[in-house]
Amino acid sequence: MLGPPGAGKGTQARKLAEEFHIPQISTGDIFRKAVQDNTPMGKKAKEYMDSGMLVPDDIVIGIVEERLDQPDVNAGFVLDGFPRTLYQAERLEQILQKKARGIDAVINIRVRRDAIIERFTGRRVCKSCGASYHVKYNPPRRPGLCDACGNELVIRPDDELETVKKRLEEYEQKTAPLIEFYQSRRLLIDIDGDKTIDEVHKSIVDMLRGEEK
Repeated sequence: MLGPPGAGKGTQARKLAEEFHIPQISTGDIFRKAVQDNTPMGKKAKEYMDSGMLVPDDIVIGIVEERLDQPDVNAGFVLDGFPRTLYQAERLEQILQKKARGIDAVINIRVRRDAIIERFTGRRVCKSCGASYHVKYNPPRRPGLCDACGNELVIRPDDELETVKKRLEEYEQKTAPLIEFYQSRRLLIDIDGDKTIDEVHKSIVDMLRGEEK
């Protein structure tokens, strides 16, 4: 799954996993589980995390490789959040080649930059119970107050305008080059992400089933 922050990659990955009865491999989830399960790569990652350092690419790749060794991926899987860089994409190819596997399709969810900024900056979260709202798409009944507990709604630091712009710039520098990488391998499927969640899901499934024929 490719696409900028806020494009809905995680949501669509979950729906695809349900549709095709295959596991969703989210790097955030497998990362936490590897550390929790004390796997060899999890131990290495924990050393970096405990010292406040970024976990190197090779350890992230190693954790993904450990996950791809699990038997539940034999019928297929959806990768969510990996690869994020060209180096990771090249290493993923090598890992899959060793396993005599390959990538069938790369879904690129396209969303306008202004729409992404609106999605993030309009989000409000209850600082008491954690309920989430959006000033335009899912507003609370009373402006600024949580429907569930009545406490104040706040903007998370991750949703501040400058933070969102920086995340988009980082995506364009590091992850957007993957679009050309997978285009050259004729694996890329472009999807209009400005539609509703269900419409986007239907577009992806229709394209994938078309690929199968």
